[in-house]
Amino acid sequence: MDNIQDLIVKAKDNLPDVTPTPPEFHSQATAYELKSRLEWGEPGLTILDVRDHDAFNDCRILGAMTMPMDKVPGLAESTIRKERDLYVYGNDDEQSAQAAQLLRQAGFQHVAELKGGLKAWREIEGSIEGVASNESPGPGAYNVVERLKDFAQEKAHEKPMQ
Repeated sequence: MDNIQDLIVKAKDNLPDVTPTPPEFHSQATAYELKSRLEWGEPGLTILDVRDHDAFNDCRILGAMTMPMDKVPGLAESTIRKERDLYVYGNDDEQSAQAAQLLRQAGFQHVAELKGGLKAWREIEGSIEGVASNESPGPGAYNVVERLKDFAQEKAHEKPMQ
């Protein structure tokens, strides 16, 4: 007869792999990829908004940190570890790419340009904040079950940049 530990191991081996896996990191990321990482609950990332302070205060991705272009990369070097995953967005993809390049040249190892920026984020109903946003963050912001449902939907839509 098997002991209790052997029975537990056998039971675990027979369970389906239902644990979601975190999305991969890409140097060019879609809004779906970032949202998927946030819903996965990964605290090891920082979202940088490189637009001016007025645009940042008006509306931004929930939790984004302001870092206007004239402060990149100096402010980043003094406040963020170089190993941290960074997602950068600006007024357009060109500004995002410029900021990402400056950060990479400064030695940051994991920098992703958020393709489509805030517009793409809003199109997929990503959580936003700011004086002009005045929107509810949705049920997933307060309910783990809803967040897991959202995560499964986002994972199904996730298409990495080629």
